[in-house]
Amino acid sequence: MNLIRWIAVAYAGALAFAAALNYIPGLTDSAGRSFGIFELDIYDDLLHLASAAWAAGAAYVSTRASAIYFKVFGTLYLLDGLLGLVTGSGYLDLGIILYGVQQLPFSFKILANLPHIALGGFAAYTGFVLSRRYA
Repeated sequence: MNLIRWIAVAYAGALAFAAALNYIPGLTDSAGRSFGIFELDIYDDLLHLASAAWAAGAAYVSTRASAIYFKVFGTLYLLDGLLGLVTGSGYLDLGIILYGVQQLPFSFKILANLPHIALGGFAAYTGFVLSRRYA
């Protein structure tokens, strides 16, 4: 197994952890916000679990499948995070449709969207750039 596939395994673990955040005592506040920043609902959990399963399956199948995963997943998550940074709502959880543009402090938008920007950005880099070394 090469680096691209190992990164996909790490993404599977990280996304499974993201899905579990609401269910680990002490990681949510009294309002149900993880780390006191963002609220994750069952739809977010299912999205994270599906993304984790996709990453694990891609890692199991091949380097090419992992590269495709990173290209698609990375693009979707990065754009979702950037939209959330600008509008306060993302599209993967239909937030932009359900809640529209939200007037939130910019510092909050950064903290709430940083996971998608970081995960999506590194995934896109892995899929579009790093995976070429293993093609």
